[in-house]
Amino acid sequence: MRKLRKIRLHQEGTHQLTIGFFFCASICALTWWLAYPEHRWLFIIITVFVTTIYALLINFFRCPPRRFPGEETDGIVVAPADGKIVVIEEVEEPDYFHDRRLQLSIFMSPLNVHANWYPVDGVVKKVTHENGKFHRAFLP
Repeated sequence: MRKLRKIRLHQEGTHQLTIGFFFCASICALTWWLAYPEHRWLFIIITVFVTTIYALLINFFRCPPRRFPGEETDGIVVAPADGKIVVIEEVEEPDYFHDRRLQLSIFMSPLNVHANWYPVDGVVKKVTHENGKFHRAFLP
């Protein structure tokens, strides 16, 4: 129970989690009302399915604190995201640095924490957004 108190959820997910909770509760209540006495098995199957989907939604929006036991992070680079490194390559960066840079691509599966952290200390000088091309995320 102590571990459950330490779970933090990302604030961007509170709206989806609230709507999802009421939607799942409505489905379970409707199933209880329509099918429970005669078709108890149907109520149990639907409730387990809906609860599993909601648990996956909570898992998606969790935001655990990052700790580095016994290690100070000053002067080192930490991973900016949880997931699997799919490619490390040298690319041409024409917008800001105007030279070749090292690109690190990380695939985050639906079971990974979907939060990004700053990998190094510093000052953000430029922020841009580029629309995605809707490729498969696990490919380079």
